[in-house]
Amino acid sequence: MTTVSAGTAPAIRLLDTISEAQLHDLSAVLADCVDGGASVSFMHPLSEECAQAFWRNVAAGVDSGERALLVAEDEEGILGTVQVVLAQPENQPHRGEVAKMLVHRRARRRGVGGLLMKAAERVARERGKTLLVLDTSSADAERLYERSGWVRVGTIPGFALLPQGEPCDTTFFYRELK
Repeated sequence: MTTVSAGTAPAIRLLDTISEAQLHDLSAVLADCVDGGASVSFMHPLSEECAQAFWRNVAAGVDSGERALLVAEDEEGILGTVQVVLAQPENQPHRGEVAKMLVHRRARRRGVGGLLMKAAERVARERGKTLLVLDTSSADAERLYERSGWVRVGTIPGFALLPQGEPCDTTFFYRELK
Protein backbone atom coordinates (compact mmCIF):
# COMPACT_ATOMS: atom_id res chain seq x y z
CA MET A 1 0.00 0.00 0.00
CA THR A 2 1.28 3.48 -0.86
CA THR A 3 1.93 5.68 2.16
CA VAL A 4 1.66 9.47 2.05
CA SER A 5 2.27 11.94 4.84
CA ALA A 6 -0.50 13.92 6.45
CA GLY A 7 -1.29 17.08 4.55
CA THR A 8 -0.21 15.68 1.20
CA ALA A 9 -2.45 14.60 -1.62
CA PRO A 10 -3.51 10.97 -1.54
CA ALA A 11 -1.85 8.57 -3.98
CA ILE A 12 -4.05 7.55 -6.92
CA ARG A 13 -3.46 4.05 -8.27
CA LEU A 14 -4.95 1.95 -11.05
CA LEU A 15 -5.49 -1.57 -9.70
CA ASP A 16 -4.85 -4.62 -11.88
CA THR A 17 -6.23 -6.96 -9.22
CA ILE A 18 -7.96 -6.56 -5.85
CA SER A 19 -6.26 -8.13 -2.82
CA GLU A 20 -8.22 -9.27 0.24
CA ALA A 21 -6.97 -6.21 2.16
CA GLN A 22 -8.11 -3.92 -0.67
CA LEU A 23 -11.45 -5.76 -0.83
CA HIS A 24 -11.91 -5.00 2.87
CA ASP A 25 -10.96 -1.31 2.41
CA LEU A 26 -13.20 -0.90 -0.66
CA SER A 27 -16.10 -2.50 1.21
CA ALA A 28 -15.56 -0.08 4.10
CA VAL A 29 -15.64 2.92 1.73
CA LEU A 30 -18.85 1.66 0.11
CA ALA A 31 -20.47 0.99 3.51
CA ASP A 32 -19.48 4.46 4.74
CA CYS A 33 -21.06 6.08 1.69
CA VAL A 34 -24.28 4.10 2.11
CA ASP A 35 -24.32 4.84 5.86
CA GLY A 36 -23.87 8.52 4.99
CA GLY A 37 -26.97 8.47 2.77
CA ALA A 38 -25.40 8.25 -0.70
CA SER A 39 -27.56 6.79 -3.44
CA VAL A 40 -25.01 4.38 -4.92
CA SER A 41 -27.26 1.40 -5.79
CA PHE A 42 -27.45 -0.08 -2.27
CA MET A 43 -29.95 0.13 0.56
CA HIS A 44 -29.23 0.61 4.26
CA PRO A 45 -28.05 -1.34 6.12
CA LEU A 46 -25.42 -2.68 3.71
CA SER A 47 -24.06 -6.02 4.86
CA GLU A 48 -20.36 -6.82 4.63
CA GLU A 49 -21.27 -9.84 2.48
CA CYS A 50 -23.18 -7.69 0.01
CA ALA A 51 -20.37 -5.12 -0.19
CA GLN A 52 -17.75 -7.81 -0.72
CA ALA A 53 -19.86 -9.55 -3.38
CA PHE A 54 -20.10 -6.25 -5.23
CA TRP A 55 -16.31 -5.72 -5.14
CA ARG A 56 -15.63 -9.32 -6.16
CA ASN A 57 -17.83 -8.70 -9.21
CA VAL A 58 -15.88 -5.50 -9.94
CA ALA A 59 -12.64 -7.50 -9.59
CA ALA A 60 -13.89 -9.92 -12.25
CA GLY A 61 -14.57 -6.97 -14.55
CA VAL A 62 -11.07 -5.62 -13.90
CA ASP A 63 -9.57 -9.06 -14.62
CA SER A 64 -11.46 -9.30 -17.93
CA GLY A 65 -10.55 -5.76 -19.00
CA GLU A 66 -14.17 -4.59 -18.95
CA ARG A 67 -13.49 -2.08 -16.14
CA ALA A 68 -10.70 0.10 -14.88
CA LEU A 69 -10.60 0.55 -11.10
CA LEU A 70 -8.78 3.47 -9.50
CA VAL A 71 -8.25 4.04 -5.80
CA ALA A 72 -7.09 6.96 -3.67
CA GLU A 73 -4.95 5.94 -0.70
CA ASP A 74 -3.44 7.63 2.31
CA GLU A 75 -1.59 6.33 5.35
CA GLU A 76 -4.82 4.73 6.65
CA GLY A 77 -5.65 2.87 3.43
CA ILE A 78 -8.15 3.33 0.61
CA LEU A 79 -10.26 6.45 1.08
CA GLY A 80 -11.85 6.75 -2.35
CA THR A 81 -12.44 4.96 -5.62
CA VAL A 82 -13.87 5.33 -9.10
CA GLN A 83 -14.43 2.97 -12.00
CA VAL A 84 -14.45 3.43 -15.75
CA VAL A 85 -16.70 0.89 -17.44
CA LEU A 86 -14.85 0.24 -20.69
CA ALA A 87 -17.00 -2.54 -22.15
CA GLN A 88 -19.77 -0.92 -24.18
CA PRO A 89 -22.11 -2.07 -26.96
CA GLU A 90 -20.62 -2.73 -30.39
CA ASN A 91 -21.85 0.60 -31.78
CA GLN A 92 -20.31 2.60 -28.89
CA PRO A 93 -16.64 1.56 -28.71
CA HIS A 94 -15.59 5.20 -28.21
CA ARG A 95 -17.65 5.62 -25.02
CA GLY A 96 -16.99 4.79 -21.38
CA GLU A 97 -19.04 5.20 -18.25
CA VAL A 98 -17.79 6.55 -14.94
CA ALA A 99 -19.27 4.53 -12.09
CA LYS A 100 -19.19 4.41 -8.31
CA MET A 101 -17.12 7.48 -7.57
CA LEU A 102 -16.97 7.00 -3.80
CA VAL A 103 -15.09 9.01 -1.20
CA HIS A 104 -15.08 8.07 2.47
CA ARG A 105 -16.58 10.79 4.69
CA ARG A 106 -13.24 11.15 6.52
CA ALA A 107 -11.64 12.34 3.26
CA ARG A 108 -14.28 14.63 1.79
CA ARG A 109 -13.51 18.25 0.92
CA ARG A 110 -9.82 17.38 0.42
CA GLY A 111 -9.82 17.20 -3.38
CA VAL A 112 -9.95 13.40 -3.53
CA GLY A 113 -12.94 13.32 -5.89
CA GLY A 114 -11.25 15.72 -8.30
CA LEU A 115 -8.03 13.67 -8.31
CA LEU A 116 -9.98 10.47 -8.95
CA MET A 117 -11.93 12.04 -11.81
CA LYS A 118 -8.79 13.38 -13.51
CA ALA A 119 -7.21 9.93 -13.24
CA ALA A 120 -10.36 8.26 -14.60
CA GLU A 121 -10.39 10.60 -17.59
CA ARG A 122 -6.70 9.91 -18.24
CA VAL A 123 -7.22 6.13 -18.10
CA ALA A 124 -10.25 6.40 -20.41
CA ARG A 125 -8.19 8.38 -22.95
CA GLU A 126 -5.38 5.82 -22.74
CA ARG A 127 -7.93 3.08 -23.47
CA GLY A 128 -9.18 4.91 -26.57
CA LYS A 129 -12.33 6.49 -25.16
CA THR A 130 -13.36 9.91 -26.44
CA LEU A 131 -16.64 10.28 -24.55
CA LEU A 132 -17.54 9.60 -20.92
CA VAL A 133 -20.95 9.63 -19.27
CA LEU A 134 -22.05 9.42 -15.64
CA ASP A 135 -25.02 9.99 -13.39
CA THR A 136 -25.27 11.23 -9.83
CA SER A 137 -27.83 12.05 -7.18
CA SER A 138 -25.39 14.13 -5.13
CA ALA A 139 -25.42 17.94 -5.26
CA ASP A 140 -21.79 17.97 -4.05
CA ALA A 141 -20.78 15.64 -6.87
CA GLU A 142 -22.70 17.77 -9.39
CA ARG A 143 -20.62 20.79 -8.38
CA LEU A 144 -17.40 18.76 -8.70
CA TYR A 145 -18.32 17.51 -12.18
CA GLU A 146 -19.33 20.96 -13.42
CA ARG A 147 -16.08 22.50 -12.09
CA SER A 148 -14.19 19.71 -13.88
CA GLY A 149 -15.73 20.54 -17.27
CA TRP A 150 -18.50 17.97 -17.41
CA VAL A 151 -21.71 18.98 -19.20
CA ARG A 152 -25.06 18.52 -17.44
CA VAL A 153 -27.58 16.79 -19.70
CA GLY A 154 -30.60 16.81 -17.43
CA THR A 155 -32.26 15.50 -14.30
CA ILE A 156 -34.81 12.72 -13.94
CA PRO A 157 -36.99 13.14 -10.85
CA GLY A 158 -37.41 10.12 -8.58
CA PHE A 159 -34.97 8.04 -10.65
CA ALA A 160 -33.50 6.11 -7.71
CA LEU A 161 -33.87 5.60 -3.98
CA LEU A 162 -31.69 6.90 -1.18
CA PRO A 163 -30.41 4.15 1.17
CA GLN A 164 -33.30 4.73 3.62
CA GLY A 165 -35.88 4.34 0.83
CA GLU A 166 -36.77 7.93 -0.13
CA PRO A 167 -36.89 8.71 -3.88
CA CYS A 168 -34.17 10.99 -5.24
CA ASP A 169 -33.48 12.79 -8.48
CA THR A 170 -30.58 11.74 -10.72
CA THR A 171 -28.60 14.10 -12.94
CA PHE A 172 -26.76 12.90 -16.06
CA PHE A 173 -23.48 14.35 -17.36
CA TYR A 174 -21.09 13.79 -20.25
CA ARG A 175 -17.55 14.83 -21.05
CA GLU A 176 -15.79 14.77 -24.40
CA LEU A 177 -12.16 13.77 -24.00
CA LYS A 178 -9.57 15.49 -26.10
